[in-house]
Amino acid sequence: MLRLQGPPFTLRFVNESSTVMVTLQYFDGCPNWRQTLSVLHSIASADPGVEIQTERVDTPESAEERCFRGSPTVLINQNDPFADEGLPVGLTCRLYPTPTGIAGSPTADQLRQAIASARHHG
Repeated sequence: MLRLQGPPFTLRFVNESSTVMVTLQYFDGCPNWRQTLSVLHSIASADPGVEIQTERVDTPESAEERCFRGSPTVLINQNDPFADEGLPVGLTCRLYPTPTGIAGSPTADQLRQAIASARHHG
């Protein structure tokens, strides 16, 4: 597909098979999901091959059905690149190891790397 971007307008060929779907799973009581969503929107604005959707998890039953390991959870092409099978399933806040220590969400660089890896590995 050919897309025009600009101004100034540039032509960019976008290979549809390189589109990456990012799903942000969250629950309303999580203090970190909005910041994570903001970072994801910033990444997507610079990369038209990234599509973002959100998925609210609002009951313990839906958390169990989705194997939801805390908020925010970032799924890339339906896979959790930050998976830790030791994390409990449920409506909890999730923590991520980052280069500067434990944080409430992955860094922008960690998210970019996970998206690039998903794109490369199809």
